[in-house]
Amino acid sequence: MTTVSVSDRPAHDLKADALVLGTVAGERSAALAAGHGLPREAESHLVAQLAALHATGKAEEVVTVAAVPGVAAGRVVLTGLGSAADGTAFGDEVLRRAAGAAVRSLKNAAKVVVALPAEGVAGVAAVAEGAALGAYRYAGVRGPKKDPKGAKAGGDAVSTVTVVTSDAKVKAVKAAATRAAVLADAKAYARDLVNTPPNLLFPQSFADSVKARSSAGKAKVTVKVLDEKALEKGGFGGIVGVGQGSVRPPRIVTLTWAPAKASHSVALVGKGITFDSGGLCIKPPASMLSMKSDMAGAAAVAATVFAAAELGLPVAVTGYLCLAENMPSGSAQRPGDVVTMRNGTTVEVIDTDAEGRMVLGDGICLAGESAPDAIVDIATLTGAQMVALGARVAGIMANDDAFRDRVRAAADTAGEAAWPMPLPEDLRPQLESSVADLSHKGERWGGMLTAGLFLGEFVTEGTPWAHVDIAGPSFNEGSPWGYTPKGATGFGVGTLLSLVEGYAG
Repeated sequence: MTTVSVSDRPAHDLKADALVLGTVAGERSAALAAGHGLPREAESHLVAQLAALHATGKAEEVVTVAAVPGVAAGRVVLTGLGSAADGTAFGDEVLRRAAGAAVRSLKNAAKVVVALPAEGVAGVAAVAEGAALGAYRYAGVRGPKKDPKGAKAGGDAVSTVTVVTSDAKVKAVKAAATRAAVLADAKAYARDLVNTPPNLLFPQSFADSVKARSSAGKAKVTVKVLDEKALEKGGFGGIVGVGQGSVRPPRIVTLTWAPAKASHSVALVGKGITFDSGGLCIKPPASMLSMKSDMAGAAAVAATVFAAAELGLPVAVTGYLCLAENMPSGSAQRPGDVVTMRNGTTVEVIDTDAEGRMVLGDGICLAGESAPDAIVDIATLTGAQMVALGARVAGIMANDDAFRDRVRAAADTAGEAAWPMPLPEDLRPQLESSVADLSHKGERWGGMLTAGLFLGEFVTEGTPWAHVDIAGPSFNEGSPWGYTPKGATGFGVGTLLSLVEGYAG
């Protein structure tokens, strides 16, 4: 875990492996962002280096300069902020990405000082979050002779981040630094789960990881695991059907943070397909390469519950991880099968590669049985989400417009891009079946929306519910950017944690 602290000492006096400063776009070359507080010799040296290196100061541009006179740190990392909208202030997400890009670029740097032009608690929090998130490294699976020098379990190359701010003694600012460390650690856990190869992460090993983290945590998170026998006995036909083609049977893992005198209760349901081959409706080979990430929703839910517990939030949070492996075999589910879900609804299976909604339907039913104040499910659910919104923006659907807007606001606060989507009633007839209560899939067009309509059938009447489709932003198959690495992103943890904090007041 990367530790995060704040300091009001001059940045150039703090001993560290690297000092991160901001640059802004100038007329001819990049300029140092205001408020750096450097001695004149150091400022002149860096300005000359920026000109010589033809730096532009554009957002997320990173330039490193070694041995700067008058600076205690061995390196100065200059990260681009672009142009401020009003000439002075920078948005929280700009600061978050700039800090993340700088720290992500570092190698062999354990201690980092970050001095960016952040204003107020929100600005300092954004810098702290970006730096801590940028410190993430996935250690990978390597033999003893192949271990990269300095690699360690958990993958944090940077162990300590100090954010320089004149408000370092303000209680809220200190709390923001603590929260940033907890959030980054939670996202790192979610990223590690998603990055783990699918032969090592499957329903039972996922459950074991959650139990181990619960045992090691300071706050009490209760973990309950329903195995295949309990799922069959409990009438969870959706998840049992999806998992029946694999030699690794399904699980539903329930994580509960139940503080004394909790003000509200929130249920989080995560799709956890640890590998998705498509089942008998098998995917093309190239489409399977990233399917270890089909459990990113469950990873986000698990990480959020642990973060809420570590922060001691006065809200009861229960996570439901719907874990299964979708494989083709002689025992696999067939198109045309009819299964009975947890709430007794019968569903005709149309396409075994649309399995996520089946495991979530059971999970949503289970969540509703505890009568929470609200339910949010999060899932890498549909390719249609990516067609509509691309690889970086999640789609949010809900049975309540006000609650949908509340989830969207939480995403905005967290810096996770999300967009509200409708659940059009005119698409609902596509889910009618001639042999069962429901067909589990509609037509191709509007596939993200019909998937949301299907899930809505399993929500207890009167309970605010939102569905977050993260098929695109959960896994970055391109180049790293900002605080986002290649591979698992941990998307959703920030949104869910901000939502829970909103219930805490």
